[in-house]
Amino acid sequence: MNPVRPLRACWRMLRVLLHILNGVWIATFRMPHLSAVHQSAQVQAWALALLRHAGITLEVLGQPPVTGPVLLVANHLSWLDIPVMHAAYHCRFVSKSDIENWPLIGSLATAAGTLYIERASNRDALRVVHRMRDALQASDVLAVFPEGTTGDGRVLLPFHANLLQAAISADAPVQPVGLRYRDKASGQTSHAPSYIGDDTLIGSIWRTLSASPMVAVVHYGTPEKADNRDRRVWSQHLHATVDDLLKS
Repeated sequence: MNPVRPLRACWRMLRVLLHILNGVWIATFRMPHLSAVHQSAQVQAWALALLRHAGITLEVLGQPPVTGPVLLVANHLSWLDIPVMHAAYHCRFVSKSDIENWPLIGSLATAAGTLYIERASNRDALRVVHRMRDALQASDVLAVFPEGTTGDGRVLLPFHANLLQAAISADAPVQPVGLRYRDKASGQTSHAPSYIGDDTLIGSIWRTLSASPMVAVVHYGTPEKADNRDRRVWSQHLHATVDDLLKS
């Protein structure tokens, strides 16, 4: 192993941990006193700084949302996807409920406006769809990973259509988003941030921080409405669109 990598990872880990602790302080003592606009700006600035500490450069393709309402649908590769999308444009994520209780991370996710869902409960999914509809009607920007889990970046997993009902009910547009990571020097796809299969969260974080400088690419597609399509048909179309964004 290159002896530089563990040293680089330790230095980045220290900076990231200090940044997370600072984020918890901000979430606890500053965020409650900020307007919604300034809260969004604070989340985006914090996420951008996190990427810098981790040795990651952000590249944005296409046009991010100017304002809500809009529901972003993106492919899911890593724990890193959420801060990367926050760095590109602050949005409220719909995430699994156990994240709320994660040490440190739960506080940051809640401060960023996350909506939590109990995946095993159909009744809770319906509750979250109603909350998403209300948030979209209030002109929020929401984001979901319709694959429902992380993929390997090689094949896009099928999309679950249930949460699209919120956009249909609110008559709000959906904007497809393609996420990928590449090595900054070679331009080749980087799988360092992957978090699949037998990967542990700590192992994935360490691999990411040990890697050569990376570029996180966020490719925004064109917003679209359902136009009388049911959620399953619309989901299949969005799947194909996100797949195209990943290849372009």
